[in-house]
Amino acid sequence: MAALTAGRKTPQRIAEEFGRDLAADAVIHSGAMVALNAAGYAVPAAANAAFKTDGHAEESVSNLGGANGAKKVLVRKSTYRFANSAGGDLITRADLLTNCFVVDDQTVAKTSNANARPVAGFIVDVDAVGVWVRF
Repeated sequence: MAALTAGRKTPQRIAEEFGRDLAADAVIHSGAMVALNAAGYAVPAAANAAFKTDGHAEESVSNLGGANGAKKVLVRKSTYRFANSAGGDLITRADLLTNCFVVDDQTVAKTSNANARPVAGFIVDVDAVGVWVRF
């Protein structure tokens, strides 16, 4: 496509929701970051380089004793506040508009820890309570 020569109406999605199949024996709590494992099943986000961060869990779901895909979790993509890491991984205002990385299902960090952590999302704000992350 060529560059615009006049204004246009751009389609938008405000918040996207997906029902993701849970991994066998996974337990995801509402409010947690959700990731997809190497096989594409939902798990709690963690510092695992093979995971791909998917979004925010809208509900708590347990698949203990269940097979892959036996249950689903509702995942939403939007902007959410998560806990900030500490020390050299503390996210500050200087890090706005860059990616942050998963420490656990409720904490984000400034660095990937030598590529051991997956990208959590995009930092849109930092406040005294935590880091606002867009998925």
